[in-house]
Amino acid sequence: MYWERSKRRYRERALKLSVKTPSKWKYRPERKPPGPTRPAPEEPEADDVSKEDLLIPSQALRPTVRFSLQAKFRQSSQRSTVSPSGSVINELAKMGDPDVLEMVQQDRRVSKEDHSKANEDPRSRESSFLICQEPRSAKRYNLFLTRRLLFKKDEQSKDSIFFRDGIRKIDFVLSYVDDIKKEAEVKAERRKQFEQNLRKTGLELEIEDKMNSEDGRTYFVKIHAPWEVLATYAEVLGIKMPVKESDIPPADKIPFSCMLEPLKLPREVKHPTPEYFTVPFSRHRQELFLIKDESSFFPSSSRNRIVYYILSRCPFGMEDGKKRFGIERLLNSHTYSSAFPLHDGQYWKASEPPNPVNQRNILHQNWARFSYFYKEQPFNLIRDYYGEKIGIYFVFLGFYTEMLFFAAVVGLACFIYGVLTIPNTSSSAEICDPEIGGQIIMCPLCDELCDYWRLNSTCLASKFSHLFDNESTVFFAIFMGIWVTLFLEFWKQRQARLEYEWDLVDFEEEQQQLQLRPEFEAMCTKRKMNAVTQEMEPYLPLCSRLPWYILSGVTVTLWMALVVACMVAVIVYRLSVFATFASFMESEASLKHVKSFLTPQIATSLTGSCLNFIVILILNFFYEKISAWITKMEIPRTHQEYESSLTLKMFLFQFVNYYSSCFYVAFFKGKFVGYPEKYTYLFGVWRSEECDPAGCLVELTTQLTIIMTGKQIFGNIKEAIYPLVLNWWRRRKARTNSEKLYSRWEQDNDLETFGSLELFYEYLETVIQFGFVTLFVASFPLAPLLALLNNIIEIRVDAWKLTTQYRRPVAAKAHSIGVWQDILYGMAVLSVATNAVIVAFTSDMVPRLVYRYAYSVNETCPMRGYVNNSLSVFLIADFPNNTVPSEKRDYNTCRYRDYRNPPDSEDKYVPNIQYWHVLAAKMTFIITMEHVVFLIKFLLAWMIPDVPKDVLERVKREKLMTVKILHDFELNKLKENLRLNSASSTDFTRHFAIKENKENLAESTTYLTQ
Repeated sequence: MYWERSKRRYRERALKLSVKTPSKWKYRPERKPPGPTRPAPEEPEADDVSKEDLLIPSQALRPTVRFSLQAKFRQSSQRSTVSPSGSVINELAKMGDPDVLEMVQQDRRVSKEDHSKANEDPRSRESSFLICQEPRSAKRYNLFLTRRLLFKKDEQSKDSIFFRDGIRKIDFVLSYVDDIKKEAEVKAERRKQFEQNLRKTGLELEIEDKMNSEDGRTYFVKIHAPWEVLATYAEVLGIKMPVKESDIPPADKIPFSCMLEPLKLPREVKHPTPEYFTVPFSRHRQELFLIKDESSFFPSSSRNRIVYYILSRCPFGMEDGKKRFGIERLLNSHTYSSAFPLHDGQYWKASEPPNPVNQRNILHQNWARFSYFYKEQPFNLIRDYYGEKIGIYFVFLGFYTEMLFFAAVVGLACFIYGVLTIPNTSSSAEICDPEIGGQIIMCPLCDELCDYWRLNSTCLASKFSHLFDNESTVFFAIFMGIWVTLFLEFWKQRQARLEYEWDLVDFEEEQQQLQLRPEFEAMCTKRKMNAVTQEMEPYLPLCSRLPWYILSGVTVTLWMALVVACMVAVIVYRLSVFATFASFMESEASLKHVKSFLTPQIATSLTGSCLNFIVILILNFFYEKISAWITKMEIPRTHQEYESSLTLKMFLFQFVNYYSSCFYVAFFKGKFVGYPEKYTYLFGVWRSEECDPAGCLVELTTQLTIIMTGKQIFGNIKEAIYPLVLNWWRRRKARTNSEKLYSRWEQDNDLETFGSLELFYEYLETVIQFGFVTLFVASFPLAPLLALLNNIIEIRVDAWKLTTQYRRPVAAKAHSIGVWQDILYGMAVLSVATNAVIVAFTSDMVPRLVYRYAYSVNETCPMRGYVNNSLSVFLIADFPNNTVPSEKRDYNTCRYRDYRNPPDSEDKYVPNIQYWHVLAAKMTFIITMEHVVFLIKFLLAWMIPDVPKDVLERVKREKLMTVKILHDFELNKLKENLRLNSASSTDFTRHFAIKENKENLAESTTYLTQ
C-alpha cells in the first residue's frame, strides 16, 4: 500500500541523511561517566511481581538530563550535518509511524557522539547538558523496577495519578473487559498489536489486572508520555511554550472597577500563571525555553492532547487488506470500552503530596458552585485544564450573558411601561366597556358549531396584549437591532484580546488542515501535492463523495419538509379543536367564570403550543442521530470540516423546527382569512384561523414563551439530572468488591463521557436561544430577561457537570467560535427584517397610527372610536348555508376584523381606501425601519475596530521580543560553533606539526647513524 511505501521512503531518506556525512574525527574521545541517579527505594518484602508491570521497553528509557548553556549549541550545530532532518521525523510522527521514537533516539545518540568529539579540546570547560546517559542493561533496569513495584496495593492513595513507581504521571487511561464472544481473540490480538505499537512510539504502559478492579472484570491500561515523546510531538503540533516572562505592563484598570470587586475572583485563581513570551516548541532548542522541571513543563492539557494525537494515529493491524489504526475505531468496535485522560483528583478536596495541585478542586470551588453565580469565571484556569476549545465556549457564553444584562434591563423597562399604561389605553377601555364592546356582536369563529359572541368577552386578552403591543414596542425593536450589532462587534474585540492572551495570534486554519481525521486517511487510496506545504497528502476524489453529498442534501430537505408537515398537522389540530372548545365552553355552566380569561382562542393556542413543543423535542431526538451518521459518511477531511458540515445540517433543521410555528403566527396567521361570505379553507376542509380583535401578537407571545421557556427548562434538567442518574447507576453496578481499591482511574471510568459533539450541542443551544432573543423580540420584550436568567444557571450547570459528572475531555485548540460566528451575523441581519414585519403586520401599532393621524375626528382623545373603525360590518343574511350558525339569533349584522365596504355599498365587502392606506403605511414602516437600523449597524461596525488598539500594540511588542530572543539565541549558537571550530583547527594543526617534527627528527637520526 502507499501508506507503507511512503513511510519506507521517509526511513530511507532519514538513513541517507544519517550516513551522508561521515564523522570527521578519527579518534573517539573517552566517554564521560554517567551523571548521578536517584537511589532506588528499599526493597519491601514481596513474593512476586506482575509481568505486566515490567512491560516497559528499554528504548523508552528516560535519560538523565543535565543543563547548561553552551554545549547545547554544539549539539544543535552538529546534529544538522549528521542526523535525520526534523521535517522527516515530524512527517513520520504525523503519519503515526510507531518507529519515530527510535529515530529520535538515534538522532540523540549521534548528537551525543558528535558532542563528545567536539569536547576533545582539553582546555574547554565541562559545560554539557542534554547528554544522554548510557542506557542501563535490561537486567539492571528490570531490577530497578522490581524494587519500585513491590509494594502493597492497598497502601496506594485512592487519588494517585502516577504509575506504581510514584514517579511517572498517568496521562491517559484505556479500559476494556474480557469478551467471551466469538470476536474475543480478534479483539485481544488488536489490543496486543495496538499496545506494542504504542510502546514503539515511546509511550510507557502499565496494565492493571481485572482482579485489582472494583468490579473484578475490567482491565485498565495506564499510559505515560516521557519527555522525549512530549518534546517530539509538541514540535509536530506547534505547541507554544514560554521563553521569557513578559515585560508588557497590564492593561489599565476600568474606571470605578473597585465597585466590581465583589464580582471578582482571587488573583491566584484568575491568573494562575504569569504572562510569558512564547514560541513554538523545538526539541533542538530546549535550552531556549524556561524548563524548570520536565515533569511539569507541559501542562496536563497539552500532555493529554499529545497522547490522544498518538492514539488516534497508532495502527493495530491489517484487516480486509487495509491498514487499520486509531483509538476511535477500537472504541467503536468495543475492543476498548473507554479512553480518557485522568482528572487531577477528587473535586471536593484538594490534592495531597506527592500529587500536583488539584486544579479540578479549584475549579469546583471557584466556578462550579451555584452560590458563585454572580462571580466572574476563571477563564485561564479553564483553558489550562480543559483546553482552548472548551475555554473559548465559556468565554463566549459569559460575554453573551453580560451583554444580555443591558437588553434585559431595557426590555423590562418596556414591559413595566406597558403595565403602567394599561389604565390609559383607549382600545382596551372601549373593548371592556359594556356600552361599546358589550354591544358589538362578532361573527362566529368557526362554521355551524360556533355562535355569535360579544367583543367585551376578550377584555382580559386585550389588556394582556397591551403589555407587549404599545408605543415602546417600536423603540425596543430598534434598540435590539443596535444591540445585536454592538454585541457582535464587541465580541470580535473580546475574541481578539483572547487570541493574544492565549497565544492564538498565529493559530491559522492551515494548522488545523494538517491535522487530518484518521477516518479520512484510512479511506484515502490516492495522494496529491499540497499547493501550500508542497508535500504529498491523502486525497479523496469528489466523485467518491458526491453520492453521499446528494444523500445528505436530500435527507436534510426531507426532514425540513417533515417539520413543516408537523407544523401543518398542529395547525389542523388547532382548527379542528377550536370548535370543540367553543361549543364546550358555551354549554358548560361551570365554566362561566373561566371564560373571562380562558377564551377558546387562548385555550387552543396554549394546547397547540404545548403539542408543538413536544413534536419539536421528538424530531430533534431522531434527527441528531441521522445527521451525525450522514456527516460521517461524507468523509470530511479534517475535524473542522466535520464540525462545519454537521453545524450546517443541524442548524438548518433546528431553525425550521423551532422557529416555523413562530413564523406562522407572526407572518401568516390571520392574513389570509377572507371574509364571512367567502372564507379561505385549508385543504378545502378547515377554515383558516383568525386573529384576536386585539391582534395576533398575544398568540405569538404565548407561542414564544412556551417554546423558549420549555426548551431552557428541559435542557437544564437534562444536562443536570441525566448524567447524575447515569453515574449513580454505573457506580452502583460497579461497586461489587468493596474491599478492593477504588482507584483514581476507576472513579473517572464510572463518570459520563464528554463526547466530541457535546460542545457542539452547547453552541447550538446558545445560538437557538439567540434567535429567540433577536428574531421575535418585538413581540416579547421579556425574552432577554428569561435568556439572562437561564444563562446564569446554564454557566454553573455546565461547570458543575464538567467538573463532577463527566470524564475529563481531551484538550483541543481553537481560536474562535468558528462557523457559529457567521450564523450569528446572518441571524442579526434577519432579525432586523423580522422585527420590522412583526411591528408592521402582527402588532396593531401601524393601524392605530394611521387612524390617529388620518381618520380620527376627536381632537381631545384621538384614539376614541378606533375599535369601531377597525371592524367591518357583515349582513347575516349573506352567510353561506354551510357556515351559518346552527342556532338562530335575532341579529341582522355582525362584525369582523378587516377594512372592507359595508353591505349597503355598491362594492360591498371589497377592501376600502383605509385598507390600502394601512397597507402602504405598513410597507413604508418596514422600509424605513430597516434602512435606519442597517445604517446604524454599518456605522457602528465601521467605527468599532475588530482588534483594540492596545491589543495590536501588545501583539507587535511580543512579536518583536520573540524575534529578538530567537535572533540572540541563533547568534550565540553561531559564535559558539565558530569558537569550537577554531579551537579544533588549531589543535589539529599543532598535533600534525608535532607529529611531522617527530618524523623529521627520526629520519635525521637514522641518516646520522648511517
